[in-house]
Amino acid sequence: MDRLMTVDDWVAFYRDEFGLPVTERGGFVMLPVSGRVCAVHLPTARAEKVRAALEQQGTRGPVLARQIRWSFLAHPDSRPGAQVLEVLDRLDIGIPAIGSAVMLPTGLGRLTREGCSWVSPPGRGGTLPPLSAVLTAAMAVGAGSGD
Repeated sequence: MDRLMTVDDWVAFYRDEFGLPVTERGGFVMLPVSGRVCAVHLPTARAEKVRAALEQQGTRGPVLARQIRWSFLAHPDSRPGAQVLEVLDRLDIGIPAIGSAVMLPTGLGRLTREGCSWVSPPGRGGTLPPLSAVLTAAMAVGAGSGD
């Protein structure tokens, strides 16, 4: 970790260690949302419950924390239909569109210049949970949590 000094160092680290297709853009490490990688943004309280539910199922994946939202990185195994998108919208759950990007931290601690940190860092080998599993958990805990 001590050798990671520049944004280019972090780009190489995320690519080599975790298989994430990151790029440098504007001095930041950006993960493009694509047909290979997507993100799910949830309010923090719901996200904590989703993470616990996924771990109970044996499903783990990278999770980023920001001030009021967490972002789960996932593999887009399917795209939700219009009815599911309406439910997600009511639950304040967002799925960035293909072509957008998620900023990744250039540090593994809680204080990074990007204002985000890893709750669960990516794992070696770059495996991501399926989007359908993250969304199913997010809707289940959202429906039963009174949020």
